[in-house]
Amino acid sequence: MVDAAKKILVLYAHPSQERSEINKPLFGATQQQEHVTAVDLYAEYPTFRINIDKEQQRLRDHDVIVFMFPLYWYSTPAILKEWQDLVLEYNFAYGANGNALEGKTFLCAISAGGSETAYQADGYNNFTLRELLHPLEQTASLTGMTYLAPFALFCARSAFDENRVHSHIEDWLRVLSALSNNTLDIALAKSLEKLNENLNTLIKD
Repeated sequence: MVDAAKKILVLYAHPSQERSEINKPLFGATQQQEHVTAVDLYAEYPTFRINIDKEQQRLRDHDVIVFMFPLYWYSTPAILKEWQDLVLEYNFAYGANGNALEGKTFLCAISAGGSETAYQADGYNNFTLRELLHPLEQTASLTGMTYLAPFALFCARSAFDENRVHSHIEDWLRVLSALSNNTLDIALAKSLEKLNENLNTLIKD
């Protein structure tokens, strides 16, 4: 018996899309994928009036949850924090009766302006990217989700000029397909610093 394809929810947040050379085309390609629901939070909620019931139902309806965003001051853009504060309610996402997210998979697709060497203990930013994302990792833990390493692009400001965007998008589409088709090595994906370190090992054909 073939396992049913997993449904993926991608929540995209970019407050300055007209300047985006990475996230906008990445999100555009994501929108075209089967079994993926791609939501532009800034477009859907320009006044930040988030429909809590609608967002909670989206979470119930999907198996994999993705936050897609550029790293802003070592965190998410504002609307993603607002979304978390409002949608991940007590007795929905956590608490005595809050088990709606248990067993789901959670990961982030991130772009960072600095180099990967800048995100080290002895680097410019003092911490690895994964360490800076610990609040999101703990959110996944508290809500019973499986947390995967981030899918990350460093030196995002120069990626377009260096012709790295297309390959980054292709790698991301491979990850989405593997997540949907249950061909991603979840145990390995949980342990990495970034998801796109070695996709040929991570994805089981």
